[in-house]
Amino acid sequence: MTLMTENLKRSASLNIISPKGFKAAGIHCGVKHKKKDLAILVSDVPANVAGVFTTNVIKAAPLLLSKEVVHNTGKMQAIIVNSGNANACTGKQGVEDAYTMQKLTAEKLGISSNLVGVCSTGVIGELMPMDTVKAGIANIEAGSQLEDALDFSQAILTTDTATKHTAYSIKIDGKEVILGGVAKGSGMIKPNMATMLAYVTTDANISHETLQGLLLDTTEKTFNAITVDGDTSTNDTVLVLANGLAGNNELTPAHPEWNVFTEAFNAVCEDLSKMIAKDGEGATKLIEVTVTGGKTDLEALQIAKTVVGSSLVKTAVFGCDANWGRVICAVGYSGMIVNPETITIQIGSTTVVEFGEPIQFSEVELKEYLKQNEVKIAVDMGIGEGKGTAWGCDLTYDYVQINATYRS
Repeated sequence: MTLMTENLKRSASLNIISPKGFKAAGIHCGVKHKKKDLAILVSDVPANVAGVFTTNVIKAAPLLLSKEVVHNTGKMQAIIVNSGNANACTGKQGVEDAYTMQKLTAEKLGISSNLVGVCSTGVIGELMPMDTVKAGIANIEAGSQLEDALDFSQAILTTDTATKHTAYSIKIDGKEVILGGVAKGSGMIKPNMATMLAYVTTDANISHETLQGLLLDTTEKTFNAITVDGDTSTNDTVLVLANGLAGNNELTPAHPEWNVFTEAFNAVCEDLSKMIAKDGEGATKLIEVTVTGGKTDLEALQIAKTVVGSSLVKTAVFGCDANWGRVICAVGYSGMIVNPETITIQIGSTTVVEFGEPIQFSEVELKEYLKQNEVKIAVDMGIGEGKGTAWGCDLTYDYVQINATYRS
């Protein structure tokens, strides 16, 4: 993403609870053996909320509950999250358990149940250990310290190897507005979200309807533009809470600083998306595929997603093999408009195909480039003005090992 505002920089000193009025916590309650597995995020006041959810027809009980809050209430004041158990494909008991988590959290905070979202991630098809979860909800206490934010980001992880968080500070109407984001996701990551949870907080004043529209648009270019393994989970959820405590005038597309806010919002979502792709299960490299010259932006993005999702492209990058044939093959089966005679492909800064014809290049130099932990592939379709970027990772031996023993 090209930043329009030169001073928009990611802040290492800010986090998910840096926006005014937010608190968080993460603890070990016993869903997992040792690691933190229960997290809570709370706003001092009901926040306007936006959400996007999995495209999988099979949806976990907590996801359906949170979706209900987003679309029926339009506000959310707290989110309770557990890792280690997805509460998916668990029938009527799973639904009851999700609502119990919502009710207990609401009672603990003294707020209405329809202001509480519930999220779960982990193994599918196992009932929640509710005695453990109930005790955890009773014990968890949200705080406003850096440690609380870090605990939250750790408690939502499953097979992730690192926490994923980002934040930006901007000025709107002369007021400081902060946007913070946290995510988890490592496997079952496909274009159109995946086994990922992402939370964005902001103290900006923006309506539920405007925020929902912005999230839908941004998701297409960020969370829906990443892939690890081609699987889409039952629990994918992105929730955005805006509590308005920054005191700015209401943000709408007509606001003179709308673009400043949308740029920062896009930056948060893109940062989290790339972190998820880079932390793919067993991954050693982040792959970025940029397609230009497509018939439309939508077609260019679909081609980029197809290339970065190709198992053969992913294994070629893992093996440091400059096999551009795998790239052009994926372009060809993307289902989009393609003219083989106008395609140009670059790996890093090296052109390997020009107007559909192979170009001689140094295998040795390109192999060295492919050893880096971030690999960029550029495809110019040569047929229009459309452009799109997608992110993924290499496919390694470790990916198979991790997923072959996931329940062991």
